Amino acid sequence: MTNHSLHVGQYDVTLLLDGLFEAPADVLIHADGDVARQHAIANWGKPTLRVDVNCFLLRGPAGVFLVDAGTGTSWGPKYGHARAALRDVGVSPDEIRGVLLTHIHGDHALGLFDGDEAYFPHADVFVSERDMAFFTDPAEREALPEARRGGFKIAEQLLRVYGPRIRRIGAGEVLPGIEMHPLPGHTPGHIGYLLRGNDRSLLLWGDTLHLGDLQPGDPKIGLAYDLGPAQAVGTRMAALEDAAREGWIVAGGHITGFGRVVRETPGYRLLPV
Repeated sequence: MTNHSLHVGQYDVTLLLDGLFEAPADVLIHADGDVARQHAIANWGKPTLRVDVNCFLLRGPAGVFLVDAGTGTSWGPKYGHARAALRDVGVSPDEIRGVLLTHIHGDHALGLFDGDEAYFPHADVFVSERDMAFFTDPAEREALPEARRGGFKIAEQLLRVYGPRIRRIGAGEVLPGIEMHPLPGHTPGHIGYLLRGNDRSLLLWGDTLHLGDLQPGDPKIGLAYDLGPAQAVGTRMAALEDAAREGWIVAGGHITGFGRVVRETPGYRLLPV
């Protein structure tokens, strides 16, 4: 399944829909406490959250790249559709030169693997230095409950399968026309990628927002999956303001399609491009 494409700078960007993630609405959290949380759940008005799981195909002079890789076969038949979407647009796994991860979570990184082999045999994997440091730290692993240790297992597999092809990155340009943009909070090393063009730029912001209809209006709303909830709120507010001020197009791991951020009172609103 694919959504629409657009051209930004040196790249043709195609959104690939990997599947639809569902969770109970009580995974919503709020920085102002339980009363505000219950209000957010009531405003959502549905017993479950249902959000897209996206990754992005980038085609340009430097070659063919992905931002995030979806789930592969790890989450069952409701997911993993990004692989078919790649085939539909005529791209084979061995053509992918690199996968730019926004963070080390299953719905973004498990698509890198074919069992315990590399699904993209010629790809480098770009990952933030901070996320790799966190998800390979035994003390950080022990500090979290077992149910929240999936990223540590993925980091182990990433090292085992891709080894010398892992490129640990910091802020700044990582490919021609693509800058790594730190967006910490959802994970400690969560990042986005800013594609710059002469007439427009695109921020692929990963999981800075999960709910495009709810969080722009109240950026203090988060999800229980944020490892650093307070930091995630600050990052969300800053990213929304940056996008509104700069006129960036935005897209992410769980919002639908491409959008633009506009200021409202209170908060912001996300308009489809």
